[in-house]
Amino acid sequence: MNLGELVSALNDFASLALAASWDNVGLLVEPSPPHIVNTLFLTNDLTEEVMEEAVQKAADLILSYHPPIFTPLKRVTWKTWKERLVVRALEHRIGIYSPHTAYDAIPHGVNNWLTKGLGACTSVPLHPSMAPSYPAEGSHRVEFCADNTEHLDTVLSKIKDIQEISCLTTLPARVEGEEQTRVSLNCSQKALLEVVALLSQNSLLYRKTEILLLQKPLLPHTGMGRLCTLSEPVSLSDVIERIKSHLKLPHIRLAMGTGKTLESPVKTAALCAGSGSSVLKGMEADLYLTGEMSHHDILDAVANGISVILCEHSNTERGFLSELRDMLAIHLQNKINIIVSEKDRDPLQVA
Repeated sequence: MNLGELVSALNDFASLALAASWDNVGLLVEPSPPHIVNTLFLTNDLTEEVMEEAVQKAADLILSYHPPIFTPLKRVTWKTWKERLVVRALEHRIGIYSPHTAYDAIPHGVNNWLTKGLGACTSVPLHPSMAPSYPAEGSHRVEFCADNTEHLDTVLSKIKDIQEISCLTTLPARVEGEEQTRVSLNCSQKALLEVVALLSQNSLLYRKTEILLLQKPLLPHTGMGRLCTLSEPVSLSDVIERIKSHLKLPHIRLAMGTGKTLESPVKTAALCAGSGSSVLKGMEADLYLTGEMSHHDILDAVANGISVILCEHSNTERGFLSELRDMLAIHLQNKINIIVSEKDRDPLQVA
């Protein structure tokens, strides 16, 4: 499969439009074409050790969940480790692709995998994603009524000359017992300023004008974080053991909510893979589950009676790679070899 086809298929698997606005996702390093991909190499973090493994396993494209290039590079030399990753990738004709928060948002992504550590439960996104576009053209709808047909024709003629106007319709309407014409149109933010300026020239029209801000529809089961409701309440100690088993960890870090014990029941859990402070902040739940949180956000949660489980950042993400490998094999119709890194690991260890 050539690189362009594979990137297109990966984008279909998880739309990059779902990624956070601050993120750096997509194809980050591209060897000169034509570039054929026979082996796709999956990793959570692309370190130099992992890059060496990808070279040894003859990878043609690395899918690194975390983007190895985040802040702009001013040069590509052998001086820093991230620059060396780019050098090594291009020397060995290996592309680098990163989905990051796009995989956090999708229904079949990282956060969905993390919910399985709680046991049987239902979940909804904490911060639902919106569709990338409006159902109809334009971001605003303008509606007004007019009773002077000749004057209305003049106004409509001028409106039609404004660019980025769509869905212009006129319908007969009875307003306060009088026969009038109701005008409705969709427009962009830029066109809205021109429409309002035109209508404001006639005080009667302007007073009868309504402006609606159109909202992009929410995408079902899609968004950042998850609020999980367990099928049956279980003790905090049981939840801890379930999470350790799911993430294959010998230990986790626990901050006990005020007034809570290991036997306190857990019915709801708010979770976010990776760094969860901004996503979990202010959410009502019995438990917060994430990789890492700021000290003061932990204190806030504990003071509100919410227990916090921290598993280290990438430990809440890495286990998803095996599930991802199987899903991509089906999505790509088994056309390429997909392998998961054996060297990728969390940098923090218990000493």
